[in-house]
Amino acid sequence: MKRFERLEQIRRMDPVADAPEIYRLSVAHEFPWDYTRALELALYRTYAVPSIGRLLAQTAEMTERSQKRYDDTALLLDAVVEHGFASQEARTAIRRINQMHRSYDISDDDMRYVLSTFVVMPRRWIDAYGWRRLSRHEIVAGTEHYRALGRHMGIPGVPETYEEFEALLDAYEEAHFGWDEQARRVSDATLDLMASWYPRPLAPLVRTATLALLDDPLLRAFRYPAPSSTTAALVRCAVRTRGRLVRLLPPRSAPHFARQNREVKGYPNGYRPADLGTRPVPGLRGCPVRHPGASAADASCE
Repeated sequence: MKRFERLEQIRRMDPVADAPEIYRLSVAHEFPWDYTRALELALYRTYAVPSIGRLLAQTAEMTERSQKRYDDTALLLDAVVEHGFASQEARTAIRRINQMHRSYDISDDDMRYVLSTFVVMPRRWIDAYGWRRLSRHEIVAGTEHYRALGRHMGIPGVPETYEEFEALLDAYEEAHFGWDEQARRVSDATLDLMASWYPRPLAPLVRTATLALLDDPLLRAFRYPAPSSTTAALVRCAVRTRGRLVRLLPPRSAPHFARQNREVKGYPNGYRPADLGTRPVPGLRGCPVRHPGASAADASCE
């Protein structure tokens, strides 16, 4: 297979009807490293919304068990991509996602915003740093994938197009990004986690490089000092250079899913989607106390 042959295959497909397969080809064959980085950044951005960052701090999942939280999130989302929405693996993964989310008082607006980061950030990252830009077919297919995930999660008012997702993300961040001490703790824990994936002497360099890839609204929200313009330019140039080098390599012959990433460390002996995630206890770690008469769907923290 030649370097652009898979792109031609994608362009011959229907971006809506064939969205699951197009998205799988894009994620697991064309841009596995880039999608991993982009989705990490997508989740990280959400901490800058105080209602989201505070909740994550109160649950302590990202501050005390950050590696497990990272692994479980990646693996649950990965099950849907790898196996498709109709599979038993995906149905189990989505059930676990819903069980965890309904344990907390999360607004529909926050849920729609988080979903929008999954749609928008990969396109922005890959267009800036990938070995090629995303095709329109891939943009539409990625949008359809997360629209379907939003429906399975019961999120109302999910946008219909990429452009609507992008407008939602930009407007929500402009209105809601802000300082919160607890959210900063979650951000610091996440940076520490990323640094832990590399030899200890490299930790300061990894942290600096990560901050150099953040935009000004994120840096302001967390009150991080902005890296120098020279540092930011060098880091971004290095990531773009990686993309240019990948372009020269033969295309990937086998898919690479998130479960194969070196950053996923918690399940060396395998896992079952049903065992992933948390099972919050009412009244603890930010989980609302179940009120008498509340339905399981509304208040269950199982």
